[in-house]
Amino acid sequence: MRKSNNAGVKQVLIGLVIAYLALILFIPAINVFYQAFKYGLAPFFANFAKPEFLHAIQLTLIIALIVVPVNAVFGLCAAWAIARHKIPGRAFIISIIDLPFSISPVVAGLMLVLLYGRLGIFGPLLQFTNIKIIFALPGMIIATAFVTLPFVARSVIPVLEETGPEQEEAAKTLGAKDWQIFWRVTLPNIRWGLLYGLILTNARAMGEFGAVAVVSGNIIGKTQTLPLYVEEAYKQYQTQAAFSAAVLLGCLGVITLILKEILERKTTIKDEA
Repeated sequence: MRKSNNAGVKQVLIGLVIAYLALILFIPAINVFYQAFKYGLAPFFANFAKPEFLHAIQLTLIIALIVVPVNAVFGLCAAWAIARHKIPGRAFIISIIDLPFSISPVVAGLMLVLLYGRLGIFGPLLQFTNIKIIFALPGMIIATAFVTLPFVARSVIPVLEETGPEQEEAAKTLGAKDWQIFWRVTLPNIRWGLLYGLILTNARAMGEFGAVAVVSGNIIGKTQTLPLYVEEAYKQYQTQAAFSAAVLLGCLGVITLILKEILERKTTIKDEA
């Protein structure tokens, strides 16, 4: 009797999980693809020829191409310093790195406006030097760099702590230089964690909306990224264009998940070997 009750509870819980996932994930995702392709392939691909659409894709890629390498260098340096040295206030520093996880992207964008805007702290200096950050590409890059700051560092720190410094110290005693130690010892050990962090950084950089919306002004053809294009097209009742852009972003997300799964499998296989 008890076994049959347990089996019934298990089936109910599984059903609730499936229903929950269907409501918040599967049905909305399927609906996006249906709306994008319901008039056929020709209208869908016709949206890719629009200048504002192409500009949004180009701007999104430019921001990702700048932000990902910058945060990769920062993440590697921060992870190496935290994992290999006894730094005073280590927990506090890690909390600072994690700050973008807990702050709303809109608030992050507002902070940048209050710093670099025309009436911000650095506003007079920027006006004097004729440098424009807010409502321009530099502000969008800074906002994206802020929200993607923790991914590489938080992916590499556990790997560095797990491998320990023994191999690097052994290489140093054998006369290897610092760059040789990094290239031939450290980097091979952290490569999967680093790639995992890079994938997450790239996915967030391409899909960021809140912080970029605040600092960009969402100017069509100038400061409009792909997520901003989706919102603007939908508000202007250009639903076909909005769903086409959403499908493109969704495909990028799926590719990211596939790469993440491959990296996790490779890491698992490596750990079991």
